[in-house]
Amino acid sequence: MIKTLIVDDELKSQSTLHKLLEMYCPGVDVIGFAHNVETGIEAINTLKPDLVFLDISMPDGDGFEVLEKVVNRNFEVVFTTAFNDYAIKAFQFAALHYLLKPINYIELQSAVKRFKQNHQDVDLNEKIKILCDSLSNHHQKIILPTSNGLRIIELNQILRCEADGSYTNFYLSDDTVLMVSKVLSNFEDILPEEIFCRVHSKHLVNLNYISQYIKGRGGRIILSSGKEVEVSESKKKDFLKRLKYLAHSLTNVKK
Repeated sequence: MIKTLIVDDELKSQSTLHKLLEMYCPGVDVIGFAHNVETGIEAINTLKPDLVFLDISMPDGDGFEVLEKVVNRNFEVVFTTAFNDYAIKAFQFAALHYLLKPINYIELQSAVKRFKQNHQDVDLNEKIKILCDSLSNHHQKIILPTSNGLRIIELNQILRCEADGSYTNFYLSDDTVLMVSKVLSNFEDILPEEIFCRVHSKHLVNLNYISQYIKGRGGRIILSSGKEVEVSESKKKDFLKRLKYLAHSLTNVKK
């Protein structure tokens, strides 16, 4: 059984989540409830849960304070939040699970399934650090789920991303290639657009690694690694517009 704690200041939210877990998530044992930062810290330290559903906004602080102050950090967290799309991107950057309120039982089942399947090797403190960094719009690192676990990658290491069916291949500056089980459009949405540009249905490139653009119907890009990437005709206009903003740092661009 998965020992589970619910931390939420709203009793109705606690009750609803508890019922959904009982109805749709076999193997989950709710061992306690907490309604604010103080009781959340106490409950985690005392009950030592495997999984914590943690509300972000509470009367005496937020869920991040709970995580900062607990003694026992040997658990997984699923944040329950009403945050907007911008904040959701930050959660994706940090590979942290989240559920939007009102909670949908299918998404709840998916969160519990991920907990059962994934034995992650990235420290919770590191995840929170990357989350807070992303919330401040300082995107320095991203956590990528690979077949071997989670990998922390600096954004300036990523040369390009290439679609491979329902997977995405990340090509890094040290010649490493990481396969991630998410579609390319997912990373187009979350990677900062001032750095990364979708130039083709299959290609998302780091503009800082472009050494040359060869014009044509769509054209072609030569990356600093020597790799040649096609630009689709439909993406050309936006790509050249984005490239223009970086023209001062590019010395070998042909238009």
